[in-house]
Amino acid sequence: MNALNVEMFESIARTATSLKAKKSARAIILSGSGKAFCTGLDVKSVGSNPMNFSMLLDKPAGTEYSNLAQDVAYLWRQLPIPVIASLHGMCFGGGLQIAMGADFRISTPDCQLSIMEGKWGLIPDMSASVTFREHVRMDVVKELTMTARIFTAEEGCGYGFVTRCSKDPFQSSLELAREIAARSPDAVAGAKKLFQSTWVSPESAGLDQETKIQKRLLASWNQMSAAGRSMGVKVPYKSSKDFEK
Repeated sequence: MNALNVEMFESIARTATSLKAKKSARAIILSGSGKAFCTGLDVKSVGSNPMNFSMLLDKPAGTEYSNLAQDVAYLWRQLPIPVIASLHGMCFGGGLQIAMGADFRISTPDCQLSIMEGKWGLIPDMSASVTFREHVRMDVVKELTMTARIFTAEEGCGYGFVTRCSKDPFQSSLELAREIAARSPDAVAGAKKLFQSTWVSPESAGLDQETKIQKRLLASWNQMSAAGRSMGVKVPYKSSKDFEK
């Protein structure tokens, strides 16, 4: 069921960090093998050692924002390439928060979702305070958090948790990844940077960021390549710019 133990937390965070340096990557698909995307925290495994909670919740020295529990979801937002979560079966608790760290979520209509932490007397603490607010109304998040109610991905589309439903979410994810990969990597990275850095910021910050990114794109190799492709001249794209600077 792909429940999250400490080893899986470390592995996911390590993978996300390593992919940030892979300049040739154009898109990432997150999926779970077997009957579920991820059923959330492996309570028995993590609870077997009190030190595990310190490993998950304490921020390492020199870390600016997130702890290990948050990294498995939050780090996907830091990548300059699109991340697509392909959901099926069940997506509970930490699994849902990992999915919300992706740019897109494509799911089978009958996939079961839940902010399950309330069942254990806890709150969603894996960057939900950042990712949920960009997609879902606060009253809906409060209700689903306080009740830990299970809902379908079809309902999740209406709430904002799911981008769209598909009978074959992995195939649909591949198709979306290929469609985005056909565009300029700089424009894709710039779009992700723009919207994530301004979606809930003051209007002035959004306007400034639009101009800053656009100036970096204009007359660049990949921008000229995109323009050429639009006119039938296929010029290869180069590695994407670093939009974190």
